[in-house]
This record gives sequence, C-alpha cells and structure tokens, in this order.
Amino acid sequence: MELSLEFWFMLPVAVVFATVALGAGVEGATFFSPFFILALGLEPRTAISAGLIVEVFGFGSGLVAYIRRRLIDYRMGGTLLAVSIPAALVGTYAAHYVAANILKTVLGVGLVVVAASFLRSPTEAVRDQIDAANRQSPDRAERCRRTADGEELCYTVFNRTEGILSGGIGGLFIGMVSTGLGELNGYLFLQRCRIPARIAVATSVFVVAVTALTASAGHVATLLQVGGSTVERLVNLLLFTVPGVLLGGQIGPAVAERIPERTRELGMGVLFLIVSMILLAEVVLT
Repeated sequence: MELSLEFWFMLPVAVVFATVALGAGVEGATFFSPFFILALGLEPRTAISAGLIVEVFGFGSGLVAYIRRRLIDYRMGGTLLAVSIPAALVGTYAAHYVAANILKTVLGVGLVVVAASFLRSPTEAVRDQIDAANRQSPDRAERCRRTADGEELCYTVFNRTEGILSGGIGGLFIGMVSTGLGELNGYLFLQRCRIPARIAVATSVFVVAVTALTASAGHVATLLQVGGSTVERLVNLLLFTVPGVLLGGQIGPAVAERIPERTRELGMGVLFLIVSMILLAEVVLT
C-alpha cells in the first residue's frame, strides 16, 4: 500500500468540521460524508463509511473532553444507547438494500423541520418552562450534576419517551446514512427534554460516539471485503483527517462552553438548515 499526500488539505478542514460538530453535539459525518461525495468524488457507500470512521475518532476525542468536564448524564445516555445501538445495527444491515438517496431526502426534509423549531422564538409558555427548569433547586430537581469547574446543574428530564424514540430513529439513520442521531438528540434534549445546554451537548456526544462505533464496525467490514484501490485511497484520506478531528474534538467542547444558550439554539437552527440543503443537493447531484 502506497501512502501519499493527496489529501493534505483535509487536516485543516477536519479541524473546522470537528470543532463545529463537537461544539453543537451533532455528528461529524453530517459534514464529512457530503464533503467526501461532493468535493472528493467518493462513491456514496464509501463516503458514508469514511464519515463514520472519522466520526468515531472525533467524537472519541470530544468524549474524553466532556468526561473530564463531568457534563455527561450517563443515566439518560445509557437509556438512549439501549435503543440506538440495536437500531444502528439494523440500519447498517439495511443500508445495503435501501437506496441511500431516499433516506437522505427524508433526513434532509426532517432537518428543515428541526431547524425551523430552533430558529423560531419560543412561546411564552415554553420560555416559562425553560426558566423553571433552569431555576430548579437541588431539593426539587430530579437530578443534579456538579461540573469540574464547580458549577451545580440541577434539572428534570421532560418528555423522556420522545427522547427514547428519537434514539431509535436516530440510530437507524446513523447506521444507514452516517448521520441523524446527533441532530435529533440536539432537538429533543434542548427543546423537548429541557436538559441544560452543556449537559445536552455532552450527553449527545456520548450517545453518538458509542452508537457510531457500533455502526462503523459493519461498514468497515464491508470495505475490507471490497479491498483494492478503494481501501488504499481511504487510508490516505484518514491519514490527514483523523489527526484533524482529534484536535477539533478538544477545541469543540471548549467553544461550546462560551456560547449563550439562545445563541447556540439559533446557531444549531442555521447549521441544520445548511446541512439539510447539503443533503438534498447531494441527492440531486448524485
């Protein structure tokens, strides 16, 4: 196998993509898979597999950063993993039989709806619920976490059934098209479950990292069976992309802590809208 500098430019690109993804708690593959197809000309199945592999490294790096900050709600995360991991395995298997463009179209339209929910100003009733949730005292809250910087975050998880359902749907999508779980988590955790933003992002990273690892195993096995120039080109791509996401995985959590919650929600709305346009454009162009 011959190593080359063909994809040297992926190092800075990967740092930017991973920083944004880890700061928002969404999959890095949301950016990488379309980029690999549209900019590098990879075959869609190979791009999806490569996106998942890169995502595992990036989210693994970000996961370490969030563990150190003591921001992960393992109880909520474990509940979602019990649903998302089996769903991801089903999605990985189904990816070989369902047209990827059909799924990407559905996901793209769904992200438009999610983006609209983030961009729309909360109603007065919703704002009251959020304020009440954020003001909960330790004796009234369902659970509390003391972060590494000494801040105590107390909250109650609302609409948890919806969160579990999103874990199943998102797991299915991450297995099929390498993305979807982080976006759904971002919407449900913040908008529906009323989890504080820092806890929501960190827990989403935890769930996505473990689920992506499960899904990527099946895709890697398929790529190894293909072999030849496809694997060689993928290795040269990962040679520069993986170090970039490892670095971005450390920067993203630090950036996330410095962004106000409403600004984060607006940013996620714009981000999801852009991603949905990329996915739909990808369907039209492939």
